[in-house]
Amino acid sequence: MKLLLTGDIGGTKTLLSLIKSVPDQKPLTLHSDRYPSQKYNCLKDIVKQFLQEASSLLGYSPEVDTACFGIAGPVVNNISYLTNLSWELDGNQLQIDLGIDQVELMNDFAAVSYGVLGLESADIHTLQVGKLQPHAPIAVIGAGTGLGQGFLTWNKDYYEVHASEGGHSDFAPRSLREVALLNFLLTRHERVSTERVVSGKGIVSIYQFLAHSAPEPTNLFQLLQAWEAGDKTIDMAAEISKATLNKTDEMAMEALHIFLDAYAAEIGNLALKFLPYGGIYIAGGIAPKLLSLISSCENTTCRIGETSQFMHTIKHKGRVSRLLDDIPIHVVLNQSVGLIGTILHGCYLQKSKH
Repeated sequence: MKLLLTGDIGGTKTLLSLIKSVPDQKPLTLHSDRYPSQKYNCLKDIVKQFLQEASSLLGYSPEVDTACFGIAGPVVNNISYLTNLSWELDGNQLQIDLGIDQVELMNDFAAVSYGVLGLESADIHTLQVGKLQPHAPIAVIGAGTGLGQGFLTWNKDYYEVHASEGGHSDFAPRSLREVALLNFLLTRHERVSTERVVSGKGIVSIYQFLAHSAPEPTNLFQLLQAWEAGDKTIDMAAEISKATLNKTDEMAMEALHIFLDAYAAEIGNLALKFLPYGGIYIAGGIAPKLLSLISSCENTTCRIGETSQFMHTIKHKGRVSRLLDDIPIHVVLNQSVGLIGTILHGCYLQKSKH
């Protein structure tokens, strides 16, 4: 039987899985692995290494006839230029290079959007139960290396997935402090998108804004200076998050609160655009790591029916705030959701092909 190769291709990591698709049964994963994207020149090299490793483990050379990859960037005519990685991917060329009959590239948040359809209850943390409406639109958003957004609409008997580059829309400050943050970022960038603030890079930018406004001789500030001087072995976003969760740096804690406020506001904006009474799914690598802060009532008086400052900000939309009361809102805990999406869509492609 011909096998399915699926992948979640991001600016930080690449997840690959080799799948055996059996009719009327759950797809069987024969082999999967994770690779640091930036250590490779192209996706082709990772796939070839992966298939060699699979051959050694399985004891035979797997024959793949269909591949489906979720890409961290826009996909047009099966071609993608990764936004946060210097790769150009051409699905048709990959077919030739890898000897695979069919290779489809899809936006990573299109893949995540497919993936939410395959999640189980243990894969999510619900912030608001809401009132689920069958066949209503579903929205997906997730901050990680960048800020992904996507949505799904019902098409007679299945959900149709739509990719989006909404994370690159303009950042809209909502307070004098955010106006000051915007002005700070405009000294460094010609244009400031929401992703410049709501992403891993955004966390660092916010901390830079605070630290350069009122520098303090803390260990974290010294790490920032080293990072700005060119020491890219330092993961500043991770260091800021760690200092916040350990409560060892007040400026880091303030940066995370600004980040979460901006994140929640953008989730609320997405909710107003699509009225997704089928649910909002907050994906990406950051939200699960900050779940304790997302669920916290610190620095606010939570309104009746709300559980956190994060939820308060999501639903703080003036005259139309009540529209968000019935929308189910979930944090996606399963970091393989994009891969789940490529498996679901890849199985569909393989089935259609045969």
